[in-house]
Amino acid sequence: MKSAPEPVAAVVGAGPAGMAAALQLKRMGIRALLFERDAPGGLLRNAALVENYLGFPRGVDGPALVRHFCDQLRAHRVPVRREEVLRAGFRNDRFHLETDRGAHAVPFLVVASGTRPLPFDGCAVPGAAQGRCHHEVWPLRRLRGRHIVIVGGGDAAFDHALALAPLNRVTLLMRGAGPRGLLLLWERAGNEEAITLSPRTRLTAVRARGRGLELTCAREGRSFGLKADRLLFAVGREPALDFLAASVARRLPELKAAGRLHLIGDAVNGRFRQTAIAVGDGLRAAMAVASAVEGRA
Repeated sequence: MKSAPEPVAAVVGAGPAGMAAALQLKRMGIRALLFERDAPGGLLRNAALVENYLGFPRGVDGPALVRHFCDQLRAHRVPVRREEVLRAGFRNDRFHLETDRGAHAVPFLVVASGTRPLPFDGCAVPGAAQGRCHHEVWPLRRLRGRHIVIVGGGDAAFDHALALAPLNRVTLLMRGAGPRGLLLLWERAGNEEAITLSPRTRLTAVRARGRGLELTCAREGRSFGLKADRLLFAVGREPALDFLAASVARRLPELKAAGRLHLIGDAVNGRFRQTAIAVGDGLRAAMAVASAVEGRA
């Protein structure tokens, strides 16, 4: 009985960028391992409506687009390994990945690990309240008839509000006087009766009370209270690259120039975090890996 060939590449993260890379590698005959610590989809699972991804004239909600992507992986027999990559180092001409389930060594690495939420620095959240505080909207999508307070004034905060408003009451606390992103989202939120916009407002205290939360807010020097069932923070994100060991980090330019390492998607795209861009990144990285593999043969 023949043993399976050794994997050539590892893809860390099964968001749009990682899924696109793994799918293209499979199409090009390159065996790759696709790792994801959580469910596939990345931040796309949070999106209320994706309107700039071609092929969907009326737009498509994020979870639905994720299902399409996952269906395509299954159709092409690209499995997602539910393992968290804890560390990725480089030695003896191989990337060595340590996960919560084992170890793997590959000559090529594609990092599509996305981002993680920035901690909220406005006030401390006591332990008793932390189970009702969130940084992602997808765990809240099944809630009905609740009051959800969102802290943030960017595109993500408004998109989250629009995703939750059809079934819940939403209050948006914004530090500034207006939105920091798309005016389109501001206008849509303003037209939703279930969404209350609270500009120039800071969250100063959080307390657990019964099954809900009691919030203290400040606006123009005055304090006021809010009762909420859940609290959702949308105050920014940062690249999730802390699993890269020093042996990789100090050789980033060299490994990238050699075509051995590719950083793609939200992990490196900053404010250009868009599904279409991430998918393009994945395709390009996979094709670059294939070219490098051919050059090494």
